[in-house]
Amino acid sequence: MEVLKTSEKILLYEKIAYNIERQINNEVYKTGEKLPSIRTICREYGVSMSTALQAYYELENKSLIESRPQSGYFVSHPVHKLAIAPETSNPTNMVSSDKAEFIISEVYKDFDKHKVTLFSLSVPDDALLPIPKLNKALLQATRTLKGSGTEYEQVQGNPRLRNAIARWSFKVDSNMTGEDLITTAGCMNALSYCLMALTERGDTVALESPVYFGILQLTKSLGLKVLEMPTNATTGIELEALKKAFEAQKVKVCLLVTNFNNPLGSSMPDSHKRELVKMLEHYNIPLIEDDLYGDVYFGHSRPSSCKTYDESGLVLWCGSVSKTLAPGYRVGWVAPGKHKEQIIRLKLFHSVSSTTITQEAIADFLENGRYDNHLRKLRNTLHTNSLRFIHSIVTHFPEGTKISQPEGGFVLWVELDKRIDTFELYKSAIRHKISIAPGRMFTLQHQFDHCLRLSYGLIWTEEVDKALQLLGRLIKEMY
Repeated sequence: MEVLKTSEKILLYEKIAYNIERQINNEVYKTGEKLPSIRTICREYGVSMSTALQAYYELENKSLIESRPQSGYFVSHPVHKLAIAPETSNPTNMVSSDKAEFIISEVYKDFDKHKVTLFSLSVPDDALLPIPKLNKALLQATRTLKGSGTEYEQVQGNPRLRNAIARWSFKVDSNMTGEDLITTAGCMNALSYCLMALTERGDTVALESPVYFGILQLTKSLGLKVLEMPTNATTGIELEALKKAFEAQKVKVCLLVTNFNNPLGSSMPDSHKRELVKMLEHYNIPLIEDDLYGDVYFGHSRPSSCKTYDESGLVLWCGSVSKTLAPGYRVGWVAPGKHKEQIIRLKLFHSVSSTTITQEAIADFLENGRYDNHLRKLRNTLHTNSLRFIHSIVTHFPEGTKISQPEGGFVLWVELDKRIDTFELYKSAIRHKISIAPGRMFTLQHQFDHCLRLSYGLIWTEEVDKALQLLGRLIKEMY
């Protein structure tokens, strides 16, 4: 058997589980077939019985295999493979009313999150975060920083953090150093600086469609025109359509979530990223790359970014730990390429410096391997959750429901029958203490009314499964 090849530290049972999962997906082992016995796994991999069992437990948690008493382990019926992918979007760019803003305010108005099943919130549950270790890192920061962290940080950001991010960036084959980076108050703050540096009121920004509603509202607040582009639920923005927009001279800048887009979950293949960067260089159009979700991958290695292929400094690479480690710490960054001095000047004018203590604490996490360990556990949980969610949706939602199958990230995009208005579904579901994100939030146009986004960044429980079942019943009642 082929052993997983990766530069990251992976536990042995995870390597075994990965190899078997790949064989199941490639139908080396077909549905209903018996898998090698525990003793066979021990012999072939040279591992203990407990390691072999843990690998099989891992596959059981993903609903890929099942144990039959006195018989062994068998490949389960892959219900998630029955899921139909959503259609490629086809925006018309006829901007409609402010319905999206109204829906956003309704969905995210004050509620007691401890009493509501939050399928609408695309952040990890608190129970998935290493909060005690973060607390220790904060305490350590107050002890080591000058003035216990009360002094201003330099404008470009904490040097220790910038160097740690630069070392981390080898995962996307980047040669950047700490001097290439500027820290920000989260990823949205980085995107805001980039847009302010590159555009003027009335300029056009090309975005995926659907796209995270925060990006839409940010571009509107800056007086920019939004060009929503056709986007595939698996491979991301349609490059041919983007090229036509470039040729028509409509686009001043692109802003794309290249890895595990929110809300679609799409991820651009490496070949598309290379082609996109070549297009950008040809037309001299900068790309603001939101790579917020790139570390939450389900495969054996982190996907590349467009920054990986950038030789001209046109890609402004933005990231953060807001979705992976500490949402409230507001620690983000940007590698702005040739626009570095513009971004530093904007940061000086708008915020003077970043928060001193939280930057130091995150730097400690990155340097000491804690972030790696945390991410491995988080990715495993989220991957398992995504398969469970898809299994439940295929089982309980109406026949013909289309579901994205992301290879990372936190969210699923669900496309229902066009007769279903998902804002009406939201109003029905919230009465049962279930919160969803209606698809109309993720566009400025009259589209996606029959779609919704579901977050699987929760702890999987029987209550979560029951909430999905109830959501399926509510949808069926709307026919």
